[in-house]
Amino acid sequence: MSWIRKIIRLLIENARISYSDIGKETGISRVAVKARIQALEKRGVIEEYTTIINPQKISGAVSCYFEIETKPGHLAQVTDILYKNDTVTQIYRVTGRDRLHVHAVASSGDEMEHFLHTVIDTLPALSAVAAIRSYHGLKILKGYGYRSRHKRKMILLRKCRFLTGKF
Repeated sequence: MSWIRKIIRLLIENARISYSDIGKETGISRVAVKARIQALEKRGVIEEYTTIINPQKISGAVSCYFEIETKPGHLAQVTDILYKNDTVTQIYRVTGRDRLHVHAVASSGDEMEHFLHTVIDTLPALSAVAAIRSYHGLKILKGYGYRSRHKRKMILLRKCRFLTGKF
């Protein structure tokens, strides 16, 4: 495994790991680790370091996932409406014609119900929505947690870059 992959693997496991600890794991000096990480940041391989908060652990928040399939011609409009809503934390364009996978987090069941009635149920010309499936998240078994509205860059893209070696 190249030093790039070793450093990235260590940062994925613990973004707060010290340059010295990375150096011990990779067999290069702390100064060299710092220079290589800065080079990865400059090239856009490492985009950000962030703290991930699980709102369910601190506030009893309600997390729901929605699979939305729109009729042709309505995907951009539906995406725009969802993107502007603070309850929506993630929007993914997924395989299949005009489909979205949406994650929303509300502070309570009442707030989620309000979101359902005022946003999901009122998506443009209700007939424009071909299908909606919703799921309530009970427990995170594996994942990166919840990101703030301003951290929408897809980790999956970074993970794919890492796994394919295309930096």
